[in-house]
Order: sequence, then structure tokens, then C-alpha cells
Amino acid sequence: MAGSKPSSSLVKSLGLAIFLILFIVPFIILLLNSFKESNAITSNPLSLPGSFDLTNYRDAFDKMGYIAAFSNTLVITLASVLIISLTAAMTAHYFVRNNTRANQYTFLLMVASMIIPFQAIMIPLVKIYGSLGMLNNKWSLIYMYLGFGSSLAVFIYHGFVKSIPKELEEAAMIDGCTKTQTFFRIVFPVLTPTTATISILNVLWIWNDFLLPSLILVNPEQRTLPLSTYNFYGTYTVDYGPLMAGLVLTILPIIIVYLFAQKYIIQGVMQGSIK
Repeated sequence: MAGSKPSSSLVKSLGLAIFLILFIVPFIILLLNSFKESNAITSNPLSLPGSFDLTNYRDAFDKMGYIAAFSNTLVITLASVLIISLTAAMTAHYFVRNNTRANQYTFLLMVASMIIPFQAIMIPLVKIYGSLGMLNNKWSLIYMYLGFGSSLAVFIYHGFVKSIPKELEEAAMIDGCTKTQTFFRIVFPVLTPTTATISILNVLWIWNDFLLPSLILVNPEQRTLPLSTYNFYGTYTVDYGPLMAGLVLTILPIIIVYLFAQKYIIQGVMQGSIK
């Protein structure tokens, strides 16, 4: 039995190492191919680049309209995340503190909506919003992100709000706070770790999303970074070198954000697992 623990630990480490390799190898191949010409990529995508020339990155930066696409992506992501976090926290707090049968059913409907795949509703969604003239507008896209992201955020907030003692809010109201002041001065600050976790998860989702923006944003000036990589696709050809560089430029900002915020993700997941 004494030797079973080291062997079990070795198996776990080996398994984790295999998963790490499986996850990281595609990124390494993408990074190496971003320095190669298109012919070299198609002939042998696993070969090393002859030199680390930045021509593909310069071409990708110009062809994507990187500054405009980055600004569009930043505005859409930040606005969506802020609105989702605020409205979901307020909704979850209302559901917990007003535990009526109507609120219970509404909460269950929101939770059940999470299992509906987006692909099942995207065609009627585009048809309805197209008839209302709400396509090709980044604010329409933000509104849709609010709808698709609220259910999970409310579900996560709901569990954390239940752990906040009601006496804490009652004490604040005795001191003269209104319900709105109690929420923003007492409840919302307590939910900061949860808000950080939800915000980071939504940033990762919205920044990298391709399908929904491709249905809403038709005008090239409105395109986000993932949509701008489509500029490298011709009718019969694909410019693979700048495309790889464009993909690296697209995911680079979000990787930097993740590296700085990963401890909040881990904290939030660990706290959520014990609620």
C-alpha cells in the first residue's frame, strides 16, 4: 500500500502531462506557421520556419484593419460584460430575497434555457431581428450577448447571494440605506470574487466568438477581430501565412488578460464548488 501512492501520483502526473501536450501543441503549430509562407505551410505544416520574419504580422495588421477591429471587439466585450454582470447580480439578488413561486419558475426557466444550443435558434433569431432592422449594429449584438449570457450568470450569482446573511442587509436598512443603496454598498461588494469570475468567463467567450457576430455584423467596418481573419479567405484560395499571424494577433490580448486574471478564475471556481 505504501508504494501505491507514488505510483498513483505518477499516473496522474503523466495523464496531466498528456493533456497539457494535447492542448498546447495546436498553439505551438499556429505560432510557428505564423512565420512561414503559405506554400511552406501547405507543404509541411509541422516544419520549423526558416526565419522569424515579421512580414506576415505586418500584412495581417494592415489587411485586418487591426486597430478598428480591436476597438470594435473591446467596446462589444466590455459593454456586454458590464451589463451582464450588473443585471445578473441584481436579478439573482431579487430571486433570492423574494422567493415567490413566480420567481422560482422564472429562475428555473432561465436555468433550463442554458441547455438550448445556439445553432437551434440562430436562423429565426436573424430573421426576426432582420425584419426589425436591428442587424449590422454592435449594440444589437451587445443586447443579444446580454440575453445569451444572463442565464449562467444569474445561476452562479444565485448560489452566492444565498450565502450572504440577510441580517447584514437588514442592519444596513436600519442605518438608513434604501434597497438600492443596500445592494450597491453591501451586497455587490461582497460579490466581487463572483463578479470577477463571471466577467473573465464572459470576456473569454465574447472576445473569441465568431458565429454570432458573423450573423449580425455585415458591414466590414463593424467587424470584430475574429471576423477580420475572414479577410484572408479568397474565393478559391486562402492566404495561410497572414491568416496564422492574424489568429495570433487575435488571441494575444485575451491570453494576456487570462494570464493576469487566472488566480481570480481559480478562486471563483473553488468558492463556487463549495457553495
